[in-house]
Amino acid sequence: MGIFKLSQDLGIDLGTANTLVFIKNKGIVVREPSVVAMNKTTGDIEAVGSDARNMIGRTPGNIQVIRPMKDGVIADYDTTAAMMKYYIRLAQKNRSSFAKKPNVMVCVPSGITMVEERAVLDATKQAGAKEAFPIAEPFAAAIGAGLPVWEPTGSMIVDIGGGTTEVAVVSLGGIVTSRSIRTAGDDMDEAIIQYVKKTYNLMIGERTAEALKLDIGSAKTSSENEEMDIRGRDLLTGLPKTITVTGAEIASALKDTVDAIVESVKNTLEHTPPELSADIMDRGIVLSGGGALLKDLDEVISDETKMPVFVADQPLDSVAIGTGKSLEYIEHFKSQPNVGVQRLSD
Repeated sequence: MGIFKLSQDLGIDLGTANTLVFIKNKGIVVREPSVVAMNKTTGDIEAVGSDARNMIGRTPGNIQVIRPMKDGVIADYDTTAAMMKYYIRLAQKNRSSFAKKPNVMVCVPSGITMVEERAVLDATKQAGAKEAFPIAEPFAAAIGAGLPVWEPTGSMIVDIGGGTTEVAVVSLGGIVTSRSIRTAGDDMDEAIIQYVKKTYNLMIGERTAEALKLDIGSAKTSSENEEMDIRGRDLLTGLPKTITVTGAEIASALKDTVDAIVESVKNTLEHTPPELSADIMDRGIVLSGGGALLKDLDEVISDETKMPVFVADQPLDSVAIGTGKSLEYIEHFKSQPNVGVQRLSD
């Protein structure tokens, strides 16, 4: 480990919805949306992160707001590299110790292909990294959630991000069995948009759908009949319109997405060795990622699996914290690349 100056190293959670940067002994220093606003005429980047996200649905014709990550992988290489470069510089601000290029530990979905992984590592190097090391998202999430990943005991993590849901059983510093499905938070938002469009002939944007999910969304219909007023464009008249949506309606809209996540958990458990299954029965299943905050999701998974289910203490930060903490084991990742990465072609 001596060849690395760990104080200069970064851990990056390059997510579909948000990007977080972790510095050793400092914690998370950057937390921004994975969004870039670009001028289509000049090709210049106009805004990155929160500033760009605030432009969604509000830009003139020459400004395009891009989410360069889709389903956990790079959809727009150059824009992703530019975005990462901006965030690395933001993290380095006011730190004179960053005279040299940092080594970067960057998370990737567990079911990523070699081509997709290479794109992430190349983009990280283009953004200013000396060396880039991949770590599987569920493995990083397990570290960040405080699970004993290096011990000979089974731990199950379900990381529900914006683009992918990663389910994995971790033991002895690696992933024993896992499932990576491209159904997650973004699909929940899209399901809400389609439900409102079909039921009320009203077109709403991503931010309104996300607000519905966060405020009154639930994984199952509850006795509390919460309501929320939303505004959108009436598809019949073309005029703005306000309607009231109930929590029960949102739960109905989210049912297919929730069912897909539950099914991936059950499939992973079916392929888990019996000894590790016994450990998970004792320790329970841990949820992380933004999707873990969906109301009653832990109860739904618990009812379906007959196992205790807990939400991580810092579900939004688990992957970033785990990616940062894994910098301590950077020699392990150097000698055993792709720790916890299970290829889609396997």
